[in-house]
Amino acid sequence: MNEKVRSVVVGTGSVLPKRVMRNQDFEGIVETSDEWIRQRTGIASRHIAGDGETTVSLAEEAARRALSAAGLEPADIDLIVLATATPDNTFPASAVQVQAALGISHGFAFDVQAVCSGFVYALTTADLYLKSGMARRALVIGAETFSRLLDWQDRTTCVLFGDGAGAVVLEAHSGGETEDGRGIIVSRLRSDGAHCEKLYVDGGPSTTGTVGHLRMQGREVFKHAVGMITDVIEASFEAANVGPDEIDWFVPHQANRRIIDASAKKLGIAPEKVVITVDRHGNTSAASIPLALDAAVSDGRIKRGDLVLLEAMGGGFTWGACLIRW
Repeated sequence: MNEKVRSVVVGTGSVLPKRVMRNQDFEGIVETSDEWIRQRTGIASRHIAGDGETTVSLAEEAARRALSAAGLEPADIDLIVLATATPDNTFPASAVQVQAALGISHGFAFDVQAVCSGFVYALTTADLYLKSGMARRALVIGAETFSRLLDWQDRTTCVLFGDGAGAVVLEAHSGGETEDGRGIIVSRLRSDGAHCEKLYVDGGPSTTGTVGHLRMQGREVFKHAVGMITDVIEASFEAANVGPDEIDWFVPHQANRRIIDASAKKLGIAPEKVVITVDRHGNTSAASIPLALDAAVSDGRIKRGDLVLLEAMGGGFTWGACLIRW
């Protein structure tokens, strides 16, 4: 492993399905209200995939936009890591379908499944491949169509999730290229399978032969979330020898505004440094961090040289954090 190689983000891109579903739209489906949803989650609207919009189609478009932002062509990419819990098919991996859609026939591509932590896991995995020299440029994508896993009669879960995709292009920089300190500085990943029943899907090829529906013990997830998130972030701070005051932007997984606010407060990160998209995207699982990243890059908040902190927690439980010098 070449520690002098840094994986640098050189482009971001994202896409959302055309259909917007607002809180008021749920009032005729389940017993809920705009006020109830906003108060408990901070969510006002989310995007729902329609006919012809799939995890792969959204991922492909996000990838193309990230490549355009980086000034690169698909042929420049030799690795695709796609984080998703909602692939188009049981197999092949959605990543190879994106690879084919982009016209790439070299290199390698695969999916990562860590639910809402998927993008942090995928980014860390791609970083290690770039540092090892097995790849030079990688597309790291988070893409989900969670609306297709939802039980639309379960008011505690169906209001929480949305669909979308985000992508980044990572490029291996070495030698003089790394002197400005840009790139992924440190990542920390964790999981604990003892919590499986708190957030899971009640189906699968090997058990029911069906896709199944998402099931969640919301209070239990909330109870564990803040502690697990702050633990892995503090480990990242220690490894990188930085403190919360040095963070320019905090881009958390967009699951629940109350979890985001409580985590930032516990870590001592100022509210104005927190990137929030949960209000208009809902929880898009593995897509939430790259969607939020692209939003903050596109509007000029995240700039070259900024220190950016990513974190996520998802079913499993899985959780992780990543520090990047932009």
